[in-house]
Amino acid sequence: MSERSNQDKRREALLRERRLRRRKRRQQVLIMRGICLAVALVLVVGAALLLTRTIQKRMGISQGETAGEGRGETVTVTEASGGDETTSKPQDSAQTEATEPQKDADALLEQAELMAAGYDYDGAIELLKTVPGYEDNTAVAAAITDFEAQKASCVAVDVTTVPHIFYHSLINNTDAAFNVSLLGQSQVDGMNAWMTTVEEFDKITQQMYDNGYVFVRLRDLVVETTDADGTVHFSPNTNLLLPPDKKPVVLSVDDLSYYHSYEAASYPDKLVLDENGKVKCHYVKPDGTEEVGDFDVVPRLNTFLEEHPDGAYKGARGMIALTGYNGVFGYRTDVDYRDKQNLMADQAKWLEEHPDFDWEADVAEAKVIAEALKEEGWEFASHTWGHLSVTNKTADELRVDNEKWVNTVENIVGPVDTIIFAHGNDIGTWEGYSDDNDKYRYFKDSGYDFYCNVDSSVPYWVQISDQYVRQGRIDLDGYLLYKASQGGTTVLDSMFNASEVFDQRRPTPVVANGEA
Repeated sequence: MSERSNQDKRREALLRERRLRRRKRRQQVLIMRGICLAVALVLVVGAALLLTRTIQKRMGISQGETAGEGRGETVTVTEASGGDETTSKPQDSAQTEATEPQKDADALLEQAELMAAGYDYDGAIELLKTVPGYEDNTAVAAAITDFEAQKASCVAVDVTTVPHIFYHSLINNTDAAFNVSLLGQSQVDGMNAWMTTVEEFDKITQQMYDNGYVFVRLRDLVVETTDADGTVHFSPNTNLLLPPDKKPVVLSVDDLSYYHSYEAASYPDKLVLDENGKVKCHYVKPDGTEEVGDFDVVPRLNTFLEEHPDGAYKGARGMIALTGYNGVFGYRTDVDYRDKQNLMADQAKWLEEHPDFDWEADVAEAKVIAEALKEEGWEFASHTWGHLSVTNKTADELRVDNEKWVNTVENIVGPVDTIIFAHGNDIGTWEGYSDDNDKYRYFKDSGYDFYCNVDSSVPYWVQISDQYVRQGRIDLDGYLLYKASQGGTTVLDSMFNASEVFDQRRPTPVVANGEA
């Protein structure tokens, strides 16, 4: 099959994915409308029954009475509990039925308040207007007025000044991650430079929230339109509205694969679902005990934003940039594990230690995790299959790598239109991409529209063109935290206080070893 045919198929898949997203949103709206119609029907029936009973009562005929034969008299029917009359029962039933519509309205009001907390004022108002007779419902009408006022007080974000922060997996056990005798000096230096501890992450998240930062999606920065032939165009989004004291930020997480090289440093080993269907980490501690909990960025941020819904715009989370050579989410989904070919030493060792490994089962479980992550608001991006330095590779080498990614990662997470370059590299200069750039041309033809490098020299870097979107990312890792805490950079100052965040258990000085 020709390269062009593969690219066309991939673009068609991306378009299908976008259509499915739009269809899913429409289905959710239709479902909600159906629920509201059902509620309205219950209200009508209930009102009719209540009216009938009221008329009957006024005529002297209730459920507790029956007409006397041929005399127009009434005979009271009583229960066998001491002979007490039961004329109060129909009244209690009517009161219960009368409160049901209010319960439904209260539930929708609670849902709308959550939506408005995440700055989706239009969605919250639209939802409340599905409440039958909402104009006469004091609480609902007041909420609509309040949401309209909140929206009116918002201001448009300058999308060209939005920063993008990113993490690798979090260090849970500094005794292991910084243990030279266990890992060797080179790996300890790498963990120290490029990773963030759980404690640092929590402090950063809290301080950024306190300073007014709100997570938004990279695609929230632009308006995307598509021609009939599938050509995509981008322009700055002038309708990204936030309160004046709020500041948007984009988030991404690199390498969420739980590489074999992480095992000795005591990281979680995979993502799992807990009993409530939420994405958590499975973590085997050094003493052998197993726990399921918030041991990495994804579940930790989810928990924080559940408690602080105003910390995310319309349910935004972040992008998960995935490689493929060790699988994804801790599941060994690459075909090398299945075929037992081209194995690296740590892969072969892992397979020997897991003789019951079932490749198809791992793929199936990874797909379940991917869908759950999407439901929670996370998005996916390519990080190249082999964590490549794209600057040093030819377009043909990038093609070979990307085809591996499509075959072994995209088949799990679905089509993506974002590539986050490994090692902080890029395929062009700051001046922008052009059609004579064969690397850009390949990625663009393969369906990639959003491109991210690493640039922590400035607090933000955004480039929006008609054909693509680029953004520089700031690495919230040990190296930059140490540098900022020592006064070596001010790029983090508006976000949080690095000297308060920096984990004093780290070996110092923290030095870069040439990898990102």
